[in-house]
Amino acid sequence: MSPEQFSSAVLEWYDQHGRHDLPWQQGITPYRVWVSEIMLQQTQVSTVLNYFGRFMEALPTVEALAAAEEDEVLHLWTGLGYYTRARNLQKTAKIVVEQYAGEFPRDVEKLTDLPGIGLSTAGAIASISMGLRAPILDGNVKRVLARYSAQEGYPGEPKVAKALWATAERFTPHNRVNHYTQAMMDLGATLCTRSKPSCLLCPLKRGCEAHLLGQETRYPLPKPRKTLPQRSTLMPLLANREGAILLYRRPSSGLWGGLWSLPELDTLADLEDLAEQHQLTLERRQALSGLTHTFSHFQLAIEPWLVHVGHQGEHVAEADWLWYNLATPPRLGLAAPVKKLLKRAADALNSGESS
Repeated sequence: MSPEQFSSAVLEWYDQHGRHDLPWQQGITPYRVWVSEIMLQQTQVSTVLNYFGRFMEALPTVEALAAAEEDEVLHLWTGLGYYTRARNLQKTAKIVVEQYAGEFPRDVEKLTDLPGIGLSTAGAIASISMGLRAPILDGNVKRVLARYSAQEGYPGEPKVAKALWATAERFTPHNRVNHYTQAMMDLGATLCTRSKPSCLLCPLKRGCEAHLLGQETRYPLPKPRKTLPQRSTLMPLLANREGAILLYRRPSSGLWGGLWSLPELDTLADLEDLAEQHQLTLERRQALSGLTHTFSHFQLAIEPWLVHVGHQGEHVAEADWLWYNLATPPRLGLAAPVKKLLKRAADALNSGESS
């Protein structure tokens, strides 16, 4: 197919079968497109649907996001993972408000200068919300184009990525680029899926090299698999007599940066030092069921213990520590496994198992 035939086939399919009712497709603005694109990075649409509306209700404009407390932003992001995305959202919002008077720059290169916005995200913002001709290459589009061109190699490799960007540039039309961009993402998400592509329904099947070869699922080549290193930690849930749990805010950089988490210990014996630090008396303790959390570069096995404590005096936790009230929880950013463990602690306390 010529580039014109390619884009025409994609747009004709989109008009009949594309998705037109996603929340971020309504009332399109650069802000709404940007937030949805960041949420959709490494996250399924079905998951994002549960977050986007709440986020927009709480922070409807880039000015509101720029002015929000970091804890509020992280709270709204809790469960989506990859929390650097949320911190970069707020960094970018502040730059857009302070340097661009609240208007996103109408330029792909300037968009990529903003924290957390790569070339594909910039292309999506520019094409969908501004109508500018800009190619994109998110995971879904990579799959469509890798199959269409039978592109060898893993797309994360620089040479392969360069070839796919060239393909994306060649096929991106000058007209209806906003619909074309959405259509390409839809094709990858609904028809050209990873394991069971619906090739008979695909508007590109007569020009797709992978389909003509009968090797659709061979492309794109997957990332070379590595065995994830295993780590372990003990997380105590220190519960005071009001049933609140002691949390601390992690450093802004690094793992779970800026989120509220549980202390991490090597052994139960280390509880004594933690209790002394906060002037607490250790009382009864109970093992909770463990869990394993998988990060992109390692797996963390967590051994949780519910530990009842009493106060030795009027000591108040330091600035980066707080007592988290399980009955009326504050709006904080919590790491996903910590949120699960707090729920287990609440269930144990409410059931009387820990008495």
